[in-house]
This record gives sequence, C-alpha cells and structure tokens, in this order.
Amino acid sequence: MSTLLAASLATLVFCAPGYPGGAGDAQPLVDQFAAAAMAASGWPAGSLAAVYDPTEEGGLAKLKQTDAVLTFVPYPFYVEHAAQLHLSPLVQADVADVGPQQRWTLVAKIGRVAGPASLAGYTILSVAGYAPNFVRHSALEGWALPPDVKIEATGQILSALRRAVAGEAVAVLLDQAQAAALPSLPFAAELKAVTQSAELPVALIAVVASRVTAARAKALQSGLLKLGHVSGGADSLGPLRLHGFVLPKLPSYTATP
Repeated sequence: MSTLLAASLATLVFCAPGYPGGAGDAQPLVDQFAAAAMAASGWPAGSLAAVYDPTEEGGLAKLKQTDAVLTFVPYPFYVEHAAQLHLSPLVQADVADVGPQQRWTLVAKIGRVAGPASLAGYTILSVAGYAPNFVRHSALEGWALPPDVKIEATGQILSALRRAVAGEAVAVLLDQAQAAALPSLPFAAELKAVTQSAELPVALIAVVASRVTAARAKALQSGLLKLGHVSGGADSLGPLRLHGFVLPKLPSYTATP
C-alpha cells in the first residue's frame, strides 16, 4: 500500500457527549475543519477525514477502528477514556466565549449543601455525568464524595436545576457557559454555587494509540496552532465556536496513558 493511500485512511473523530447537535448537522462543519487542518499542516489533500458522533458509546466505537488516528473531545471524555484509548494530547481548544480553560461549578438548592457530607444520598447531574472519574477527581477534586452519591449524565440542564429548586436530592455540575447563564434564570436566587473547580481544559485534540507518526503529528500540531491565522482557517473555526488552539496545559494529576 502506498504512503498516500495509507494516509487517506486517517480519520479525526469528533465526539461531544451531552451537547446538542446531531451527526448529520455537524458533518459539513467537521469536513470543512479537516480540510483546513490538512492545508495548514501540509498534509496531502484527502489524507484526513472527519466524523462526528454525539454519544459516548458511538464515539468509543468509532475510536476502536484502526483508521481513527485522532480525536477531538471534551476534557471530561479525555479524563474518562485517555488510559483506555492511549490518548496523547496534541493541542487544546480555545473556545469562543470561554477560552482554553474553564471552571466547573456545583450548584444546589440554597441551604441544602454545606459540604461533601451533605451530598449523602444525592444525585449529581451534569453534561459531564458520563465521566464519573472526571466529576469526582477533576471537577470536584478535594471533595470526598459520600459513597452513595450517584453521578448521571443529562443534556437537560434547565430541568435538572428545576429539580434541585423543587427540593429533590439533586445537585447540578455546570460548565462555565452554563454557570454564566445561571443568574438570568427566574429561580436563580434559590440556588447556590457550593464549590468550583480549578481551571481545566475545555477540549483537546489527541492522537489515538500512536496511530500517526511523530512527524505527521508534529506537522498537524504546528498547523492547528496557526489555523486561526491562515487563509480559510478562521472560516473553519467559527462554525465550531473556536478561536483556535494552544499547546496542552493539563493538570499535573491527570492520568496519562
């Protein structure tokens, strides 16, 4: 098999569990991004395809395919699956209205949660709930959660907050954009932020299981870092709500493959 033919099998898997958007809607956007990334990196035209999956299960299935050499995932997904998938961070996304890093905020009905012990019997709901290791050890690092705390995924954050206000044993872990919107809710005064994480990456592009050579990975990294400043690059970033990319800045406690 020629080098060019082998390169044509490379796929970048986008996976964003918990966030709105279907694969069909996203496909033209990720195709445009892949084309711009190839051009900026000097990869041969047609050497990188892109696919999108909005579910954790679907993303994991795609990443098990041997042509899946790269992945673009939220940081919670990275924390949960980096060791299993042998992910090596390449660049960190600089997200519009958020930046490359964000803080996660745990919110509960005012007067109900004074510390970790108060969460006994509670359920923590979050878009990141599919990644319990992230919730426990990254977003809530330093909080020793009681063993009976449940962590569940939801994309219905407004409904989750209403449940907390109604007095259910529910706390809601919000990303930075969700936390910023909280004061605009009519029942915001009934909720309290009880703890907040350190700054954590928003999303990463990572190499999967060393399936791309070091030279090609380095070229792609260089191309992605300058993508917002080259012809056509900004056009591919805007629809994905990206300003560009920076070098990875991961917490020291992050598990590595």
